[in-house]
Amino acid sequence: MTSAATVSAAGGPDRPPATAAAPSDLLRHLHPRADRTTEGSAVTHVERIPARAGVTTDWPGWVPAELRDTLTGRDVVAPWKHQARAAELAYGGQHVVVATGTASGKSLAYQLPALSRLLTDPRATVLYLAPTKALAADQLRAVDSLALPGIRPAAYDGDTPRAERDWIRQHSRFVLTNPDMLHHSILPGHARWAGFLRRLAFVVVDECHTYRGVFGSHVAHVLRRLRRQVTRYGRTPVFVLASATSGDPATAAGRLTGLPVEAVVEDASPRGGVTFALWEPPLLPAEPRPSGAAVDPTTRDAPTDDSPTDDDPTDDDPTGDGPTGDGPTGDGRRPDRPAEDAPAAGGPLGDGVVVPAARRPVLREGDGRPAAGDDAVVDAVRRSALRETADLLADAVSAGIRTLAFVRSRKGAEVVATMARRSLDEAVPGLGARVAAYRAGYLKEERRSLERALLDGDLLGLASTNALELGVDLIGLDAVLICGYPGTRASLWQQAGRAGRAGGEALAVLVARDDPLDTYLVHHPEAVFGRPVESTVLDPSNPYVLGPQLCCAAVEAPLTPADLELFGPGADDAVAALVESGALRQRPTGWYWRHSGRPEVDLRGTGGAPLCVVEAATGRLLGTVDPSSAHFLVHPGAVYLHQGVSYVVDELDLDDACALVHAEEPDWSTHARDVTSLSVVSVRSYVDAGPVGLFLGEVDVTSQVVSYQRRRIGSGEVIDTRPLDLPTRELRTVAVWFTLSPRALAAAGVDVADVPGALHAAEHAAIGLLPLVATCDRWDIGGLSTAAHPDTEAPTVFVYDGHPGGAGFAERAYGTAASWLRATRDAIRECRCETGCPSCVQSPKCGNGNNPLAKAEAVKVLDVVLTHLPE
Repeated sequence: MTSAATVSAAGGPDRPPATAAAPSDLLRHLHPRADRTTEGSAVTHVERIPARAGVTTDWPGWVPAELRDTLTGRDVVAPWKHQARAAELAYGGQHVVVATGTASGKSLAYQLPALSRLLTDPRATVLYLAPTKALAADQLRAVDSLALPGIRPAAYDGDTPRAERDWIRQHSRFVLTNPDMLHHSILPGHARWAGFLRRLAFVVVDECHTYRGVFGSHVAHVLRRLRRQVTRYGRTPVFVLASATSGDPATAAGRLTGLPVEAVVEDASPRGGVTFALWEPPLLPAEPRPSGAAVDPTTRDAPTDDSPTDDDPTDDDPTGDGPTGDGPTGDGRRPDRPAEDAPAAGGPLGDGVVVPAARRPVLREGDGRPAAGDDAVVDAVRRSALRETADLLADAVSAGIRTLAFVRSRKGAEVVATMARRSLDEAVPGLGARVAAYRAGYLKEERRSLERALLDGDLLGLASTNALELGVDLIGLDAVLICGYPGTRASLWQQAGRAGRAGGEALAVLVARDDPLDTYLVHHPEAVFGRPVESTVLDPSNPYVLGPQLCCAAVEAPLTPADLELFGPGADDAVAALVESGALRQRPTGWYWRHSGRPEVDLRGTGGAPLCVVEAATGRLLGTVDPSSAHFLVHPGAVYLHQGVSYVVDELDLDDACALVHAEEPDWSTHARDVTSLSVVSVRSYVDAGPVGLFLGEVDVTSQVVSYQRRRIGSGEVIDTRPLDLPTRELRTVAVWFTLSPRALAAAGVDVADVPGALHAAEHAAIGLLPLVATCDRWDIGGLSTAAHPDTEAPTVFVYDGHPGGAGFAERAYGTAASWLRATRDAIRECRCETGCPSCVQSPKCGNGNNPLAKAEAVKVLDVVLTHLPE
């Protein structure tokens, strides 16, 4: 294998190792503007995280000699202190979560008790759950390579051939799978797994911090269903969970499993030094935008169905137990979209000042830009984070620096890789071939080929979604570029930790997007480096999760009153509602599922099986798209990118789950737009603060993609807006909202004419800053602001979860409203722009084209709220 550190830009062996340079020199090499002594430096802060020595301890006495000798022969001379502590607790029967940093050896913490039990008890079994297939495959390779006698580890997922599945059920004692497979296959077919389940000693839940929001709430009930079935077979296995560093991991793990869990959080592993730079792209020449346009006082920002996450690099079937093996993907929580290229979440609203009675905004023709002769306000904008990241990636590869660039979206990863390849080929023809993109939606063969090329050193640079945040154990990376804050500090440190895996010096660079949160963070480094990571947010009591999961449990075995206690608060009411709706039938022996087929429950909220993207002329399958993103990504006329090649969508067939495309390189990009309305259903809780009210409750959100814009590549000029005829989508979810009295606004100096713009600007910034207090990003949530909402009869700002029934984010915002809104106000006030920019109050997904916005008045609005709202 050739080390990437010894390969020159042209591919020869004449370059000294890139990591020989000090990290600060490496940082300066990436771009001259990184030098903080240079005027106009892009670097706003450099944090030096010193190297740390490891602390070992003795092997636990119960570890069999053959396992200890095998590990010692692989240079694991002794366990780190945290590994031994977690292993002791688990082997002693205590449910435990080990929550330490990237590359801290969490795998050994659960391998020690699990493998020891398998070696000493020839009948015992172990179930390992990973959020991604790639991670499970990586763990399979690690366990299999130990070649321990009598232990036959096997992966059971959608890629497992049918011929092997029976063998695994009957003979494997260490089964590695994912929650989707457990939900769709193992639990419904528990009778076939009876031999395995009645001998189950340990359940390992790896990377449990990824189970958040609605996905985490579903997985929590899948684990309760597992506990229920195993108990019926007479077993009570020990749960061992592994997590990235997170806030209050014991509580989060307890909520996930429904069990008392003890946390091990002190990281005793060694760590190489890390240089972590915060990087703000430079300002570009000013660009005009409209001024003084009259707009509807209701403005809204929807959570896109195409959020910038890519939790798993696979779209393969996780079940394969149906007639055709085409089950839900189970891989990738939600699809993604880059902020710079995101379709706006709605079209411009009507010019009227009265909200329509049906609470549905009126779409206005036009693109929101000034026509010839219109007055315009000039605002400076920053260079795209995508382009900045592409330049840094090209610089790193040209210097032989093995680099991974994390990009928040699939399209963004394609764009970064394409721009970096072009730059490299212009400098050294052929060098661009050493850069590639990696994301979900690729075929399995493409992903495996890219993984091998990166591990072998054939690739020096990779632009990836967070599909590589977990999974393949990348070794020997010198640097990590993070294009845009990934939404949580846990993900930030997980991504940064992918560099320096061999214990050597590492470089991590966070490249800020032109976004309120990113701008806030690069100018407030204490919010990145001086604070603990967030607590994982999930809500198993969500009725949109609890009801369907109870139906799944009833299919597996009739529900009993004792079972309802296992499923937690709300289960009694949920069962009563299911009986009333006809889903369940009550009998003296319990509650029974009334229908012949199984309930259709999508754990990851992707909307079901993926849509195929097919080249019409050849019938070639290019990739897949989640149903929830199809309206945005593959609507008729959309431009679809795959491995740097452009396609235009000819037809979207939602019934047949297929989009037909043809290859084309247009000089324009497409941006879908939707319209959204909101009504209040109920209020759960509220704070009466005089002229200010703070509320938490259920809302109904209705949205429809109604058109798309074609924009000139390069200039962003809008060519035209074309209508679309797609079905509406309805969402009942949870929202937090605040109201203000018109009198208080007037007393604060906010004119009536400025109220819509002030509320709109405050809404944008509040959405952007919510990830500071909740484990979400702005694409998980939506918002709406209005000068007179019909349900509140007052000026109101709503922020709502973009998941049915809510995901816990609005509750978190309600509970920490003062700190959340204070950070929002500070971010607006401290921005140096005059009238508002993407760094403070403009939004990449605004349905009103970021108009109206009143930056100064937004600060006054938030001052009123904070003055009256209790801490």
